Amino acid sequence: MTSSRETGSGGGRTGGAPRTLAEELRARSDDALAGLLRARPDLLNPVPGDLTQLATRAATRASAVRALDRLDRFALQVAEALAVAPDPCPYGTLAGLMTGDEPEDPRIARELPRAVAELRGQALVWGGDDRLRLVRTVRELLAPSATRPSATGLGPSVAEATAGMSPGRLQQIIEAAGLPATHDPVTAVAALTGLFEDRARMAALLAAAPEGARGVLERLAWGPPYGTVTADPAPHLRWLLDRGLLLPTGPGNVVLPREAALHLRAGRAHRAPEPEAPEPAPVTAYAPESVDAAAAGQALAALAAVEELLADWETAGPLVLRAGGLSVRDLKRAATVLDVPGPVAAFWAELAYAAGLLASDGDVDERYVPTPAYDEWLDLPPAERWAWLATAWLATTRTPALAGTRDAKGRTLSALGPDLDRAPAPEVRRRALALLAGLPAGSAVPADALLARLAWERPPRGTGDDLRARLARWALTEAELLGVTGRGALSAPGRALLAGEPPAPVLAPLLPEPLDHVLVQADLTAVAPGPLHRPLAQRLAVLADIESKGGATVYRFTPESVRRALDAGQSASDLIAFLTEHSRTPLPQPLGYLIEDVARRHGRLRVGAASSYLRCDDEAVLAELLADRRSAPLRLRRLAPTVLASQTAPDELLDGLRAMGYAPAAESAEGDVLITRADVHRTPPRTPPAPVPEGPPEPDDTLLGAAVRAVRAGDLAATAERRPVGTPAPAGGGLPRTTSAETLATMQAAVLTGAVVWIGYVNADGAASQRVIAPVRVEGGFVTAYDHTADEVRTYPLHRITGVAELADEHA
Repeated sequence: MTSSRETGSGGGRTGGAPRTLAEELRARSDDALAGLLRARPDLLNPVPGDLTQLATRAATRASAVRALDRLDRFALQVAEALAVAPDPCPYGTLAGLMTGDEPEDPRIARELPRAVAELRGQALVWGGDDRLRLVRTVRELLAPSATRPSATGLGPSVAEATAGMSPGRLQQIIEAAGLPATHDPVTAVAALTGLFEDRARMAALLAAAPEGARGVLERLAWGPPYGTVTADPAPHLRWLLDRGLLLPTGPGNVVLPREAALHLRAGRAHRAPEPEAPEPAPVTAYAPESVDAAAAGQALAALAAVEELLADWETAGPLVLRAGGLSVRDLKRAATVLDVPGPVAAFWAELAYAAGLLASDGDVDERYVPTPAYDEWLDLPPAERWAWLATAWLATTRTPALAGTRDAKGRTLSALGPDLDRAPAPEVRRRALALLAGLPAGSAVPADALLARLAWERPPRGTGDDLRARLARWALTEAELLGVTGRGALSAPGRALLAGEPPAPVLAPLLPEPLDHVLVQADLTAVAPGPLHRPLAQRLAVLADIESKGGATVYRFTPESVRRALDAGQSASDLIAFLTEHSRTPLPQPLGYLIEDVARRHGRLRVGAASSYLRCDDEAVLAELLADRRSAPLRLRRLAPTVLASQTAPDELLDGLRAMGYAPAAESAEGDVLITRADVHRTPPRTPPAPVPEGPPEPDDTLLGAAVRAVRAGDLAATAERRPVGTPAPAGGGLPRTTSAETLATMQAAVLTGAVVWIGYVNADGAASQRVIAPVRVEGGFVTAYDHTADEVRTYPLHRITGVAELADEHA
């Protein structure tokens, strides 16, 4: 709960130190209020009615947690130190907690004012430098308790740890510690606290400790401060218990009081304060040209991977799981098609999905297939296609690296599934790339150095898994795969992408021109020494199988690949002419023999529908087929010397004969050879998946200005002194109450005198509010006035005005 003393209520103060957070906010400039709302945009939803509401909202637990999560490490360490400091805490005491008894660290002296100003600017700390106070909710989040230490490793204070202890036991402790007896528990606790905070007396007490006692305290000093003891503790533990250096928190459990721990730490709240962000190091310098060349190569590989995956899925896309996503089997198949590990295949699939090139088709047997945008993407130049993918990657909240892991309920997360969005992902990607952009061109640093810097800027709170660190590591890996970085350094296209400039003009000069030729070799392979024109690559992919990829692509010609081209309607002469035209080397004889041999056997067997039939002009071939034991599953029988019938479907018969080494061809009812081409599928028009926002968006200057004016006006309405008209306003700043006649008379008088009045108003939805208005015209049951709260001219029905009061002269 937030205390009314902290947030404030009622009228403002005209002088002196602020007594509440609301009073401090009231004293801030408009720019300072706008800075608070920009840093904590959740406070704007909805716009607070006045500064008291703003202070109350800033002190809520959810908002305070969000604000703490956005602090850098040193600002968070300062807040953690304030949580274990006296409340209120002078600036000098805070500085002592950060530096301890050692000589003042100039880095801390330089950065501490900045950290305090940041905490104050975000309304996490209020009060002057002589009375710094954490917002109560923040203190509750960061301060230690009897069972939970703070992030500093400190435990509860003596007063907190002895709460509930009997007065007799307290007197025994202070007597054993060498302190005089007191008359009540409060003074006993104060005496023990004073002893532990006094460096000289505390040193003298510890100097008399038995062997082993100091070692126990040293082990607990930097946390966690909790330990266990038996019912009959060892003598050195008994000595510590008797003097309150270990205080009980439960049966068999003890804690080192905060004041004693600070003495053992030489007054430092943190073992290692980090006032400055670590510089990413060591830096490895590469020639910018080599970085750009490596990135360009990766960009081409990225385009090829996405195109190859979607070309495979456009004819037979994988089924969508009932819960959404891609099955493990289909992901493995995609990895085999692309010849990459499963996580990389998941990245390419998710990238195509985020770019709007891939989606589920929405049919009964739902499948993932390309969208119409894929055809638009294919028609673009390579540099623009890469820019499309890279822009989508930078903005998406999809995290492909989570595929295959388990969620909090133990369920496996699937690629393309509904649970792979992580809201911080875009911001982490941008920040990781921005750190690389801050280095000289061609410079790279180890990933761990970047992660350390990111962890300082947004430190994880708690001991759980650090999602941001994992997101940053994945972002660096994905950037290298995509060609945003090369050799670990940010490429020139990557810099343009990060700056919001079109990256395509930067990338285009780095990409090689597509080739219109290959090098056909005698070992039945063809080598493409670079990227090929798409029509050439598509036709060659039908005629040959891709054997290896990289800077050069190797295609291998096999009987099956040649038969595939023949099935697509090409003749042997067409294939030889095609290869002769596009090969920079003479066509080897073995390849010509392969094509002619497959073509000679292709179509000798014809398959049609009976259930199915098989015909051949060569009776010997059919006799050989019937005698082959492998044909038994086809259940063939002779109908005529050149015709066999089968009880299997034509597709099954074709596959069976091909498995036996034959090259059959399907034919139509008229006896013509059927050309087989797989049907290409597309989804209906789809929009790319929208990123999942991380909290409310950052407000623009126009919204901030309007919000500050509204809050100021609302605060004026809530705090200004009024001249009551008719029935006095309710206590506590409630809505004024006047009769209809009094309301009308006051409004008319305000129009004549130009006075500013305070009204209570209930809108059509029944919501009540207070407003400060300057009436301009009263007629027809309506008052037209300039509304200071809304900063615009509005018209109000008189019957919805509950009451009116003139402002005092100093507010009019």
